[in-house]
Amino acid sequence: MMNHDNASPTVPFRTAEEAMAWITGLTSFGIRPGLDRIVRLMETFNHPQRRLKFIHVAGTNGKGSVCAYLTSVLRQCGYDVGTFTSPYLTSYSNRLQYNGHDIEDDVLVNLANRLKPVAEEMASGEWGSPTMFEVTTALALLYYGTVAYPDFVVWETGLGGRLDVTNIVTPLISVITNIGHDHMDVLGPTLEDITREKAGIIKAGVPVVTAVSQPEALRIVRETASERQATLYRLDGDYAFQPLEIAEDEQKFTFQGPFRAIQSLTVTMNGVHQLKNAATAVMTLEVLRQYYALILDDEDLATGLRNTTWAGRLEMVSRDPRILLDGAHNPEGMEALSIALRDVYKFDRLNVMTAMMPNKNHEQTLRHILPMVDTLVITEPDFHKKMNAADLAAVVDRLRSEFGRPRNVIVEPDWQRALELLLEASAESAPDVNTLNVITGTLYLIADVRSWLLHGTKSEKGW
Repeated sequence: MMNHDNASPTVPFRTAEEAMAWITGLTSFGIRPGLDRIVRLMETFNHPQRRLKFIHVAGTNGKGSVCAYLTSVLRQCGYDVGTFTSPYLTSYSNRLQYNGHDIEDDVLVNLANRLKPVAEEMASGEWGSPTMFEVTTALALLYYGTVAYPDFVVWETGLGGRLDVTNIVTPLISVITNIGHDHMDVLGPTLEDITREKAGIIKAGVPVVTAVSQPEALRIVRETASERQATLYRLDGDYAFQPLEIAEDEQKFTFQGPFRAIQSLTVTMNGVHQLKNAATAVMTLEVLRQYYALILDDEDLATGLRNTTWAGRLEMVSRDPRILLDGAHNPEGMEALSIALRDVYKFDRLNVMTAMMPNKNHEQTLRHILPMVDTLVITEPDFHKKMNAADLAAVVDRLRSEFGRPRNVIVEPDWQRALELLLEASAESAPDVNTLNVITGTLYLIADVRSWLLHGTKSEKGW
């Protein structure tokens, strides 16, 4: 293929909206695992990823939070940081951040204009059109490798690992947060299948940090690291944490690692799972400090962790009425939410609104929370591949006969009307009853509800 570094399409995009419409329009090409198209795209632009230092993060849950901790601490240490995450909660440009700021519209337009002719040429040949995620990943690599030049790129996988297009990079360090039941239609039906895909980000000689706990999953991570001569740092094996104090919006913990112990660190994100995520991020930073001369001052580590926030994960978006958002969309995520509700939050009544995507393990997911719920509102996300509210209600009915709860179930497919019904149910409680409203499930629902409650608009959600 010819070099397109200076090419421009015949009809260039003029606005970020036009560029994003083209990129999001590629959703119709679906998810096509494999690296062939992204490799060819990057060859065309002279491999911008080779100029960058990546921290590659995979896992079922906790990826976004670990990326947020890493970004916050590295920035606090004075480094320039690119952060690539998915899916986004408010707008497409959230996915491509540099020092905490979304990619600028003019840069997005310029990069999309460089990419479009290459993508169209590919579409007309044997490779077929690149997907939306491939173009977005290419855009990120061009942004960081030819425009922004950050010191580090915190690089989250999209789906799986081995065949995920983010796996085109060779990072300084790989992180596998955990393994759970998610995207089984693509990654395989068992934990071993899912682990093999996620362990695919492990590269020859590149150290790996993991919080994977299940013996069958850990065995595969260990074997893969051994085959590739990659040093492995395991939670509760090579590093550990101990909770010191847990309160709403403040958790303290100790960290013990192979290089040193740290007596007290604080995070303001909620749920004991966030201590695990924070400890995983600290171990990652400790390896970078030990082997790559990362300048990591104790005070900057403490401040960076404390200041970390992550939208849509146990996020209290309203105090009166109390509305908590949490994107728990698989069994492990919902278990973490239910533990946090039990250990962190105080309430007399629990009202929950939820919506799901069709490819999830719904019965195992809902089992964790339904026994606690007083009123459940079942709705649908505003997204083309959604689960019908009636189908989700049928799952709830089966479980309800087992648990005897929730006492009250409302089915309303329109999420905005469903939100009104949730808040009406909350308002019916007596003034002295402490009601907590939780909105959970697919991030496509969380994205819209969050934008609506905080900004009065819908999100531009997507992958």
